[in-house]
Amino acid sequence: MKTALRSFGFLSVVFLLLACQTDFPIAAEQERRTNFASSVVEKPKIAASSSDEIRRMLENAERQTEVTKSYDPEYVVLVYPNGDVVPEKGVCTDVVVRAFRAAGVDLQKEVHEDMRSNFAVYPKKWNLKSPDTNIDHRRVPNLQTFFTRKGKSLPITKTGEKFQPGDVVAWDLNGKGLTHIGLVSNVWNERTARYLIIHNIGGGAKLEDRIFDWKIIGHYRYF
Repeated sequence: MKTALRSFGFLSVVFLLLACQTDFPIAAEQERRTNFASSVVEKPKIAASSSDEIRRMLENAERQTEVTKSYDPEYVVLVYPNGDVVPEKGVCTDVVVRAFRAAGVDLQKEVHEDMRSNFAVYPKKWNLKSPDTNIDHRRVPNLQTFFTRKGKSLPITKTGEKFQPGDVVAWDLNGKGLTHIGLVSNVWNERTARYLIIHNIGGGAKLEDRIFDWKIIGHYRYF
């Protein structure tokens, strides 16, 4: 029995690693971070025109940078709906899920209901036979499929200004399907002419200018 429990625990961690699929060593990731304080300013005209939903999303995401201090891929049994891991930890998808909840959209519930009715169109990377409310919404490919099915996908571009506050961006980190996801903030970098992103790639939720650091594989605007 103990052996079986240990095996289940190991597989659960593997499953969630594949969910956000971000396994960069935290120390190496911290070395890559750059301080943009001297060149970052708010762009009030665009930020002020945002909808109430986007404003609530961004306020929540900003708070996450003060609270979520670790990256933890452990599989967790969640309540349903509105289930979440403790706010001090999470993975890249949790940044998006928490921000959307603040705007009144529970991606755990929305993704589950869509998967329950359309399971065949969702990725089969995890060999699941049916939806799982604990993890489906915490997997990048599932969120990509959901946003695309809801008509929220936008063209992928290399122009920074095309990515607006509240947009969701997905990346392939290594060219082999190692996926990541984040949220476009309303903090503008004058030097690079683009908004910073809020994401968790290791060490917690951060506000960083990283949008073109990896290959973009998805651009979505829900509101």
